[in-house]
Amino acid sequence: MRRVLLPLLLVLCGAPLAAQARRDVILATTTSTQDTGLLDSLVPRFEAGCGCRVKTIAVGTGQALALGARGEADVVLVHAPTLEQRYVAEGRFRNRRLVMTNDFVLVGPAADPAGLRQATSLKEAFQRLAAGNAPFASRADSSGTNILELAQWKAAGLNPSGGWYLQVGQGMAATLRIASEKGAYTLTDRGTYLAVRQSLALAVLYQGAPELLNIYHVMEVNPEAFPNVNQAGGRAFADFMVSPQAQEFIRTFGAARFGQPLFTPQAGKREEDLLQPAP
Repeated sequence: MRRVLLPLLLVLCGAPLAAQARRDVILATTTSTQDTGLLDSLVPRFEAGCGCRVKTIAVGTGQALALGARGEADVVLVHAPTLEQRYVAEGRFRNRRLVMTNDFVLVGPAADPAGLRQATSLKEAFQRLAAGNAPFASRADSSGTNILELAQWKAAGLNPSGGWYLQVGQGMAATLRIASEKGAYTLTDRGTYLAVRQSLALAVLYQGAPELLNIYHVMEVNPEAFPNVNQAGGRAFADFMVSPQAQEFIRTFGAARFGQPLFTPQAGKREEDLLQPAP
């Protein structure tokens, strides 16, 4: 794989840009790309081809976007489409490109005291959670997951509060472990859940709603707004993530270990097409 990616990255970087691309590339990304092990596999392949080093900052998507929006990263890999679009409109990022998807699921204790298995809609699932028959662990960290969670409470006409609503302020893997320890429900991306589920006493209890599609984009920090960013390195990493070789790796990543891939490659497609209901 590395032998294939080396000439590809030399083409992506281009001869005039190769020296700049060899500087450290600062990647701000969501915790799910780190917790699933995807970056542990992909980043060394990129580094070997580009002759550079990636410094990864894995935080909630809101924090990752804020870092990039202040010029403190060169490229971001995130999953909060509405917030991403706002920053692009403000000129903080450019070249927003679709990379991959997975989906969100609601998990909780197998006994399912809130009755999520009986819910006929996502709205009803959140209404059942609000009854407080079991705790709910919220990431409460302005991540893409947390943004989606808050949007679903609002859509259900609810404002969660009280002792059953646990605001943990942690990444996804840590939030799952807390939920497991406390017999709580939580909203998680499927990839992180699959990556750590063997250590959890949590089952998938609600899934499949269109609103639960989890869409990842890569964006370069705009050098016109932040002249000191590593423009070539950020662009090289973004190009790498949507390259055929990286997309093929994503297509099968996790299948051997978890019985199913953790992500679906989507480069070159349109986000609006993904959001269309299935025929």
